[in-house]
Amino acid sequence: AEHQHARYNPLRDDWVLVSAHRVKRPWQGQLEKPPPEDVPRWDPNNPLCPGATRANGKVNPQYEGTFVFPNDFPALQPDAPEPGDNDHPLFQAAAARGVCKVMCFHPWSDLTLPLMSLAEIRAVIDAWAELAVELGASYPWVQIFENKGAMMGCSNPHPHCQVWASSFLPNEARVEDRTQRQYLSQHGVPMLLEYAEQEARRKERLVVENADWLVVVPYWATWPYQTLLLPRRPVCRLQDLHEGERDSLASIMQRLLIKYDNLFEVSFPYSMGWHGAPTGPYLEEDCGHWQLHAHYYPPLLRSATVRKFMVGYEMLAQAQRDLTPEQAAERLRSLPEVHYKQKAK
Repeated sequence: AEHQHARYNPLRDDWVLVSAHRVKRPWQGQLEKPPPEDVPRWDPNNPLCPGATRANGKVNPQYEGTFVFPNDFPALQPDAPEPGDNDHPLFQAAAARGVCKVMCFHPWSDLTLPLMSLAEIRAVIDAWAELAVELGASYPWVQIFENKGAMMGCSNPHPHCQVWASSFLPNEARVEDRTQRQYLSQHGVPMLLEYAEQEARRKERLVVENADWLVVVPYWATWPYQTLLLPRRPVCRLQDLHEGERDSLASIMQRLLIKYDNLFEVSFPYSMGWHGAPTGPYLEEDCGHWQLHAHYYPPLLRSATVRKFMVGYEMLAQAQRDLTPEQAAERLRSLPEVHYKQKAK
């Protein structure tokens, strides 16, 4: 806890430098603005609200639950042309096709996942699984991700996520496919299934748990309060979850996100995303080395206004963190599971 050391991340096959003493250094750098507390519940000028007109002129329905629509500014399109022949190994290009969708979690703009009911969160999970099945029928990778907060590049406060399906395996997916495959071959058990069992027994990095799931600050965490959400049984893909597991997933997500908000009593920013076994042509293959999991990457370090910057050494050498994963887990674990806004009421 007091001396710097490096930790190995077997999922990404890289290392992180842990320098816990650095969190004590004085800070005179950039201070972030806390997220606004006065977001209107409904705004006709907000393109994600029910009944609002989007940039392409389409009008949203008066939706009352989740709402999925094609991204008006997609990063991937299904009919992109081939880039042409590569004339040198240093100048390679490849086809990149896909579909991008936006999914609104709720019709109210002033609501976030930790403040939604369990039934409403469960509806989000079901919609995720439906999209994974729909897009995964033809595309090898379906990336479900949420950027929460302006600090994480979110351009709209309305509660929503994005789903990008691609004709290729992205970098993170290719690395995780390789490392999990190698681990199963060498040890005879899926990496993240064994990791979940180990963390459930050790408990020093455990944040929350229930009968089906656990959340830990991973041993190899890079971001200050990074967490990893893991099922306890072998599960390859989100759509493979049973009814009861979806209910318990809604519960553990709510508990984690309430703790996040309670840490600095602010709507906690993060980027999160689901990783599961590839789809499309991989549906016919044995993907038993894969274990479903979700990554949460929050940037805040010391307070609601001081964030962790991944610059300098992190960009040019390797990732570095300013407190140990055990310290971060203990702090998150000790936080109440009643949201600070609801407690105030």
